[in-house]
Amino acid sequence: MSGRARLTLAAWGATLMASGALLPLVKPATWIFTAAFVLALVSGVGTLARRVPLARPLTLLAQTAVTLLALTVIFAREQAVLWLIPGPRAFAHAAELFQAGADDVGRYAIPAPDTEGIRLMLVGGVVAIGLLVDTLAVTFRKAAPAGLPLLALYSVAAGLSGGGAGWLWFLLAASGYLLLLLAEGRDRLSQWGRVFGGAQRSGKPGSSVATGGTAFSLARTGRRIGAVAMGVALAVPLALPGFDGGLFGGGSGEGGAGAGKGGTISAVNPLVSLQDNLRQAEDREVLRYRTNSRDTNDLYLRLVALDQFDGTSWKSSVRPIEDVPQQLPWPQGLSQNVQITEVTSNFVASEAYIQKWLPMPYPAGRVDISGRWRFEPAGRMLVGDDKQTTAGARYQVTSLDVRPTSEQLAAAGPAPEKLRREYTKVPDSLPADVRAAALTVTKGARNDYERAVRIQDWFAQDGGFRYDVEAESGTGVQAISRFLKDKKGFCVHFSFSMAAMARSLGIPARVAVGFTPGTTQTDGSVSVGIRDAHAWPELYFEGAGWTRFEPTPSRGSTPAYGRESTPTGTATGPAQPQQSASAQPSAAPSASESCTPQLRRLGDCGPDAATGDASSNGSGPAPLSVALISLAALVVLALPLLPLLWRTRVRARRLGSDGGRGPADTAARTLAVWQEINDTAWDYGVEPDESRTPRNTAERIVRLGELHGESADAVHRVARAVEEVLYAPRPVPAAGLAEDAGRVRAGFHAGADRSARLRAVLAPRSAARLRWALSSWWSTTTTRLSPHPLLHRLRLRRP
Repeated sequence: MSGRARLTLAAWGATLMASGALLPLVKPATWIFTAAFVLALVSGVGTLARRVPLARPLTLLAQTAVTLLALTVIFAREQAVLWLIPGPRAFAHAAELFQAGADDVGRYAIPAPDTEGIRLMLVGGVVAIGLLVDTLAVTFRKAAPAGLPLLALYSVAAGLSGGGAGWLWFLLAASGYLLLLLAEGRDRLSQWGRVFGGAQRSGKPGSSVATGGTAFSLARTGRRIGAVAMGVALAVPLALPGFDGGLFGGGSGEGGAGAGKGGTISAVNPLVSLQDNLRQAEDREVLRYRTNSRDTNDLYLRLVALDQFDGTSWKSSVRPIEDVPQQLPWPQGLSQNVQITEVTSNFVASEAYIQKWLPMPYPAGRVDISGRWRFEPAGRMLVGDDKQTTAGARYQVTSLDVRPTSEQLAAAGPAPEKLRREYTKVPDSLPADVRAAALTVTKGARNDYERAVRIQDWFAQDGGFRYDVEAESGTGVQAISRFLKDKKGFCVHFSFSMAAMARSLGIPARVAVGFTPGTTQTDGSVSVGIRDAHAWPELYFEGAGWTRFEPTPSRGSTPAYGRESTPTGTATGPAQPQQSASAQPSAAPSASESCTPQLRRLGDCGPDAATGDASSNGSGPAPLSVALISLAALVVLALPLLPLLWRTRVRARRLGSDGGRGPADTAARTLAVWQEINDTAWDYGVEPDESRTPRNTAERIVRLGELHGESADAVHRVARAVEEVLYAPRPVPAAGLAEDAGRVRAGFHAGADRSARLRAVLAPRSAARLRWALSSWWSTTTTRLSPHPLLHRLRLRRP
């Protein structure tokens, strides 16, 4: 295959791999096959035009003409001349389809049905991007700029999905671009090889060289460099804490959790799908519950707390998570002097409600639920671990109904300094008019409580704001300024604006996302629908803890302590749950009966997550396709990272056990740790010298590795243990060898610069042992097979 043909195929594949991010947006996703066929046709025409050869503008003109003919046959053949040539009627029909597709995009939630208009937009858009990529990368031989239209294609998909395009689709798009660069690099390097190696050109553009190995060696080197760069680009962001919640799923609304008792929870932003849920034409039930609470108006169901405001969005901080304790810790800052009533509620989630966060009243004191759930103490949130979701979950929550009085909130003391520093941070980019508005609204207020109530009332009733779910969304500083100017928005605007204004005044604040209490049914249960999704601010007051406020007009309920006149009354004491109240709901959540089969077929009744994951009800690509694509992506990622993976596995095997049961096991354990220390030194540039004694080797490692303190002592301790097992008649087992190996590795890491650290982690020198082992295995295998009778007979039969 010629170099230009290879580049054409790479451009075709890169475009389709980048367009994979669009697959989850439409159900079914069969449009991708149409786009692939048309794009292959366009690429073939370009190949023929370049072989003639035609001038570059004529090549582009020919490809554009074929694109129009193909799209006409597919979408407007009835209106075309001779069912092929586009005329005025065909263009008018295409314009109507395009307008219908734009309307469908705004009307349907993801995944949208595969209507004719949406199909035209998808196929036409992918083919247009593919034509641009082919022109840049193949016709003009500029593969690097071709990454811009590929990036635009992926960015459109990520934007339409609310930032939740997913790491798999990003990996595919990035891999396609890498293949495009490698194809161009191989062709260019092959040309260099012809010159350096003295081989003659064939006279055909892009033809391969017939003799000489320099070009192919350079091409292999280029592929290796590109593969390692791809691995580094994908692995380093996952390893660095500052990159969590980025392109690899931070916007999906899922929290990541590690295995075991530790782990962290990834930054998430569930606000991205809240507006879509509030716009639903039909309300669908996601939860049903029963409770012994006498008043459910304040029983907000909280999913997640967004406590970090970076100027672009509100999101959750990356925090450690743990196993769910039998009794959750007492809420931070809550005093026993506040009126508290214990409430028990039993929940059943719809099978169609798929969410990583568990909806609960705040603050929960005890949660009884089966499955793999983890607890984040700072936000008092439960998050699913290892694909655990709320789908069909049944659980009981014992929560505290906290009712502070306005006098108690007004008399609240200052918040702890650490909490105040964290929850009053505002970005430097926060416009001055936000703080100015906060100071104007709260002028004359005597304390933080009065300031909070005045801001709440300004948004809810005094400031002329109105609730409008069609308002332009956004959670950054510019969105706040626009909202304060336009004075229209929905709960997201009101909640994050009040939280930002409170922070600008020094009041600790965060944004909570979840559901309003729902609607009481005739059987006594409470139904929570998709349009009950809500966001509200929580402000911290010492003695009452995190306290809910309600600035959104016509939504939810204003708490008693947030009103101008607070009703008085005596505490009722802890509630005693009755059998009828604590029984499971009599009816499982279901979709509204008004959802007709026709609407269900169009996808207008499909399950929606209130603020998180999309339903896995068969939307998007087929499971087999996803499995094959995932396998290919894993292979692409694993190849450049093979040394890292092998080195990690070897280290874990050498240091994994605590000790042997006998002398032989003790010796093997000690020698394995010693081997690990030598390989660690090798990874950081100290090449092994097996001719030396353990003691001399230890001195050499310490000297060349510039180790000091505990790391140097650890090397000598392990060396003495090696001498013990090698020379002593009855060796005494040494303790703490694995810990010593860890100290040595930490010493090398601390003394190395950044490039040396990356080299030691991503491309360890000791991984040469893997190549030696494979070479030895291959040599042994070929030696064993060479005298095999069958091979001997085959050789005899060869002409």
